[in-house]
Parts: sequence; structure tokens; C-alpha cells
Amino acid sequence: MFILFYLGALAETARVPFDLPEAESELVSGYNVEYSSITFAFFFLAEYGNIILSSNLIIYFFLAGASMFGKAFAICGMFLFFGKLLLILYMFILVRATLPRFRFDQLMTLG
Repeated sequence: MFILFYLGALAETARVPFDLPEAESELVSGYNVEYSSITFAFFFLAEYGNIILSSNLIIYFFLAGASMFGKAFAICGMFLFFGKLLLILYMFILVRATLPRFRFDQLMTLG
């Protein structure tokens, strides 16, 4: 279930290999050309905010959230939560760095 949820989170956040709409005009960086300065910053802030939200959901659903040690270890639980968050964010970045972008027919075969 974790793997299915993680793949769904990758698809929802439009990360590689599920970023086909953004990949069509790569010669000029696709949709990034249309935005400038603060609009560009807000666009990427929203994109990475969505990744952080998906990572939080993965932590709460599958990795016991922040309440692993109870109330006595609140500070330790917070550090543990942020450690898990960094691990899941690293997984998102690692998938983008290592997997190639699929063609449409390859993605249909994968589905």
C-alpha cells in the first residue's frame, strides 16, 4: 500500500516519470518560459508545497507520524518527524534524479 500511495503522490505532484504534460516543449523549458519573477517563484513554491504535503501524508499514514514516543518525548518526536520528512523528500528528489522521463506509450504500458 505504501508503494501505491507513493506512486500516486508522484503522479499527483507531476514528478518524473509522470510529468508528461510539462515535457512536451523541452527545448525552451516548457511552461517555465511563460512565467517571470514572482509568478515563477509562486509557481514553484506551490509545487514544492504540494510535495511537502504529500510527504506529510505518507508519514502520518505509514510511518507512525510524530507520536512514536508519546508525550514524554515531544522534542525527540519532533526531531524524528522532521527526520522522516527529510527522508521522504529525499526519496522524491532521488526519483527525479534517477528515473528517465517515459514516453506516452511507455507510461500506458506501465499503467
